[in-house]
Amino acid sequence: MASCCTAKFRFSISSCRAALSSRPFPASLMPSFPLFHSPFSRPMKPTNLRSVSASAAVSAGAASTTPTFSWDDVVRVSQPEFNPNDSSNLRGFFDKIKACNRGAELQSEFLPFVVEDQIVGYIHKGFAENLRSFEDVFILSKDNCDGGKVMLHQSLKSADDRTRAVREVIKCLAENELIPGIRNELFPVTSSYGAPVFFSLERAAVPYFGIKAYGVHMNGYVEKDKQKFLWLGKRSLMKSTFPGMLDHLVAGGLPHGIACGENLIKECEEEAGIPRTLSSRAISVGAVSYSDIDGHRFKRDVLFTYDLKLPESFVPNNQDGEVESFKLIPVKHVANIIKRTDFFKTNCNIVIIDFLFRHGYITPECFGYLDLLQSLKRGDCS
Repeated sequence: MASCCTAKFRFSISSCRAALSSRPFPASLMPSFPLFHSPFSRPMKPTNLRSVSASAAVSAGAASTTPTFSWDDVVRVSQPEFNPNDSSNLRGFFDKIKACNRGAELQSEFLPFVVEDQIVGYIHKGFAENLRSFEDVFILSKDNCDGGKVMLHQSLKSADDRTRAVREVIKCLAENELIPGIRNELFPVTSSYGAPVFFSLERAAVPYFGIKAYGVHMNGYVEKDKQKFLWLGKRSLMKSTFPGMLDHLVAGGLPHGIACGENLIKECEEEAGIPRTLSSRAISVGAVSYSDIDGHRFKRDVLFTYDLKLPESFVPNNQDGEVESFKLIPVKHVANIIKRTDFFKTNCNIVIIDFLFRHGYITPECFGYLDLLQSLKRGDCS
């Protein structure tokens, strides 16, 4: 069975460059609009000219390849006196949720990706055209009722067979610059968390197949003088995604074959030098989710959230070269950074906003409280 499939598949791979180069590839779409109701539907006049200039500078920095802000900039913007009129204003938080949940009206441009009668992802119709060249791996069916779907070839019975076959397709697509940033890290393909794994997929390809991805994010905090502080990391400029941006003390994707808790302990050691004796005390506090369409990419992410109270004497020390530096900042000031800037890696904002709810920094007295709370699970949290 394997040899027959492999022979046909090699023919597809050898001819993929010509097939893909002759097939038109639609231009990427760049939607930007609110997915959910926000009480701030009308434009608000700025109350502080300094916050406007800072916001413009930050937006420009976030759009560039290498952000140029420093920890001094972070601290300056975080101070209450930088904009004393936004203490109870949740609008900045809504903007960050919106940035992770774009493209709701574009979902009709995606085809269901079905394995064993289960929908495991969604593939843009334009991107799916590139899969026609691999007829021994992918089948694009046309259904007059539901608009069609993408399936795996029936000869690919086992998870291992599917993983090997799809891996070769991804390799070819990457060579043709259709899937950038190959990580050589496999993520599980499943219909929901804890369900059977149908096969494993290269991490960089996950959003192009609309596969639900899972991750772990940890808020590392310290209590001193009756005040809470969060340890923040500044990502290395060598990172392929969000270089130089602010990040959690510890965060990472959930690869195939490792449990959340064990993955968190591994990430704690690699990213912040936190020993198992400390990281094992991290408390699982829930999950957040988002759904973001950007061109042919459909991110359907679920992030498992953890809190870890650290001793005052602890100082993080990165081990894997992915974090440039760390800084301990009062939680109230971290909230200001989120509201006023685009310094953070986008999905970190959602996890920290969740922390602000759970630790009493966002209260029902704030206008839009329930809308913001509900928005933390805008994606399919399953």
